[in-house]
Amino acid sequence: MARKLSTIAPDWWDYTTLDDEIVQDAARLKPEDMFRLSRPGFRVVFYDTLEDFYLAEALEYVNAWRRSTPDSPAGICGPIGPTEQLPLVARLVNDLDLSVRSAHFWGMDEWYAGGREVPVTHPLSFERADRELCFDRIRNDLRMPEENLHFPKAELETYRRSWDGVRCAVMQGGQGEVKHWAFNDPPRRAGRHKDAPPSPQEYRQLATRVVELHPLTLAQNARTSGGGNVAIVPTQALSVGPVETWKAERVSIWHAGNHDNPFGQRLTTLMISKRIADAAVPMSLLADHPDVQFNFYRGGIGTCAVEMH
Repeated sequence: MARKLSTIAPDWWDYTTLDDEIVQDAARLKPEDMFRLSRPGFRVVFYDTLEDFYLAEALEYVNAWRRSTPDSPAGICGPIGPTEQLPLVARLVNDLDLSVRSAHFWGMDEWYAGGREVPVTHPLSFERADRELCFDRIRNDLRMPEENLHFPKAELETYRRSWDGVRCAVMQGGQGEVKHWAFNDPPRRAGRHKDAPPSPQEYRQLATRVVELHPLTLAQNARTSGGGNVAIVPTQALSVGPVETWKAERVSIWHAGNHDNPFGQRLTTLMISKRIADAAVPMSLLADHPDVQFNFYRGGIGTCAVEMH
């Protein structure tokens, strides 16, 4: 049977093309049901306060960098969205006198416009946010050298090679409304993917690349970062790919309730737990990663009950 057309953007694949039964099962989940979806290789963790949530997220940076030595360097790949953890990372490093000179950091993604990555002067620049909120706040005597900071650029090979020879202890991320991590969006419904999205095996072969962004992603980033002004959001981005994601020892996704909604948080939890991998829901492909953790702020889980506002 042919897959449904998207009710959001008919020229694209997304979660609205899933079988109705999966959608209905996800919407019925209560928070305690989500917690019980943990299984070997997939752990669901709840935090009762935002303070605890963002501190735990910041500590992932610290714990990853503590594992790094000059002979065995290690690092973390981190997102913009959320960003609340970033100043906490700098404060912890400084207050603990923690030298991270041998450690590494990979930015997950960056906006792409005019045939290149946007400059750090761009108001939405992810590199700029990482530097201003975290790395520029770490004391010079503790901070890793510039060559250990890896941000995606239009010249892709340097970034791709930076993953070789350095352990990525954790890839950290959020979840967007189109159910992506980084900018691993679902593709257009065109060409050989007109009747079915790419298979999970095909999608997993994608490395860091230029991505065309789903309309939901544009609307979300306008809402969360641009005051709702979609016109200022680039339509393309550079994104770390599944190839690099599967080099990370753990993938840790942080759900504060700001970037995806109650239904979306439930859907990907269910699909990863039940090993339902579908490229129309890119986050679901993490069902095949050996170590995934979903971290939820309990107050942001919400409900899928119908409420008129």
